[in-house]
Amino acid sequence: MTSVPAVTFAPMSRVAVLGGTHGNEMSGVFLARHWLKNPSELKRSTISVMPLLVNEAAVERCVRYMDQDLNRCFTPEFLNIDSDQTLPYEVLRAKRLNCLLGPRGSDEAMDLIIDLHNTTANIGDCLILNSSSNHFSTQLASYIQRNLKGLRCRVLALKLTAANLYDISSVGKYDLGVELGPQPHGVARAENLSRMRKIVHAALDFVELFNQGTEFEECDLEIYRHLKNLDYPRDAEGEISALIHPDRQDKDWLPMKPGDPMFLTLGGETITYNGDKTIYPVFINEAAYYEKRTAFCITERVSARLPRIHKEGKSS
Repeated sequence: MTSVPAVTFAPMSRVAVLGGTHGNEMSGVFLARHWLKNPSELKRSTISVMPLLVNEAAVERCVRYMDQDLNRCFTPEFLNIDSDQTLPYEVLRAKRLNCLLGPRGSDEAMDLIIDLHNTTANIGDCLILNSSSNHFSTQLASYIQRNLKGLRCRVLALKLTAANLYDISSVGKYDLGVELGPQPHGVARAENLSRMRKIVHAALDFVELFNQGTEFEECDLEIYRHLKNLDYPRDAEGEISALIHPDRQDKDWLPMKPGDPMFLTLGGETITYNGDKTIYPVFINEAAYYEKRTAFCITERVSARLPRIHKEGKSS
């Protein structure tokens, strides 16, 4: 592939590691609680690392949220609402977190926000980026892939712009979402927690090496680029009329070709995929996405050429 120009970034000084953005996703909850009591585990010589338990009320009740999904409350619309109004708990929390971790777009914003999640879907180890054009975050994801040999950390890239940002990690200058599954909501599994912990340590090591002057070379990265979300088939009353087909259940990241089984109706009829190209479904049958009218997310698999990156002021 064609070489791409090198990119420089300012040194990073502050990183936030977040657990409990959804109060029943327990790996992040347990790790955030642990690191708040034992912050030395996150210590690095060139950065200040702040662990944070994000949605404390939801964590206390072991529910995803109190009033509405906190990780959809960081839109410009919500963040700019007059605080004197009577607002849902998560909207108020988002406004306060934006002040604590940001404000978004300001020089005072966290350099990097690492947000920890679990899913009931069979996605294994997933790194989520708000954009595939953020070269610091893509090089960070590539470093994690290369240095955690026992894990297969696939990269899911969203296509968010300043106008449609909605999640808490977007408050930082750079973002990394960590999503591990399958894991039931409200349940902690030691093997998932251990893998998540390794990913966080690798991410902090990357920032430390970057600050110390390490150059990260031009490379290729396989990315699953989010295209859209697909709802379940529904009847005239809007009720779900077909479920994920057994041949597709738990097969996140695997290709779905035209004609492949996709849904199975309650009457036993198979609904096949009738698109014109191969897609790669992820978050298949995620429990929390029923309310979002999402059976799975449709992605395409692409190879991206990442530029060499290094710290500002370092000669190339």
